[in-house]
Amino acid sequence: MIKKTILVLAVFALVLSGSLAVQADGHVLKVGATPVPHAEILEFVKDDLAAEGIELEVVEFTDYVTPNLALDDGSIDANYFQHVPYLEQFSADRGLDLVPVTKVHIEPIGLYSDKYTDVNQIPEGSKIAVPNDPSNEGRALILLHNNGLITLDDPSDLNATPLDIVENTKNIKFEELEAAQLPRVLPDVAGAVINTNYALEADLNPVDDALVLESSESPYVNILVVRAGDEDNENIQKLIEVLNTTKVREFILEEYEGAIVPAFTPIDSEEAAEDAKRTNTIF
Repeated sequence: MIKKTILVLAVFALVLSGSLAVQADGHVLKVGATPVPHAEILEFVKDDLAAEGIELEVVEFTDYVTPNLALDDGSIDANYFQHVPYLEQFSADRGLDLVPVTKVHIEPIGLYSDKYTDVNQIPEGSKIAVPNDPSNEGRALILLHNNGLITLDDPSDLNATPLDIVENTKNIKFEELEAAQLPRVLPDVAGAVINTNYALEADLNPVDDALVLESSESPYVNILVVRAGDEDNENIQKLIEVLNTTKVREFILEEYEGAIVPAFTPIDSEEAAEDAKRTNTIF
């Protein structure tokens, strides 16, 4: 019995030491992501990264605040859930030094309603729910401006708020809520401007269900983000390589049927080198 116990402990010690050695060598890469589509896309490339000797651990978050705080404190190595305007605003507000390292996709934001099928049906005095974080609220208001529901003083201001509305002929009231809560309030409002990842989680198809949808020329590209100084980390560079492939591009197009649009030129395509010079200038 004693010999068996010693043997079990020895095997356990070997497994544990091996696991710790892998982590010490930097072969475990922890990436924070919201469930849809970010975590799904990361899960899709897990095997490709494993072929490079890197174990990808996807850590799921259901809000837009915790992933950046977790990245800043070192709990995770990178995150993939946000666009550039949100990262810039959040980092400025919290004093964080986080940087984008590659673009992956665009999620057009949309106006949804349980009550109406056309924006012109929305009656006077209606309530519309919008995200309460600065960059996404501005984005939502720009969408409403572009579709004639309101007029903004400066429709290019990505941080616009309801105070920047100069014309509101329908006297629309705005309910500012955390982005994740917006699908849940649809029964209680005339409409809600919802980010695509939360729309998909709520079984809403942006192409079919949105009253109006942001164009594919949106500047809100979803990005992979790391701590400043980690941009050239070998594991991060390997993750960028497996994300920016024709395989991933086709997966996004087929899996999400146009609701999500790839924002990169595959590194395994002929035009990649030249296109990279043009498309990565936002970083």
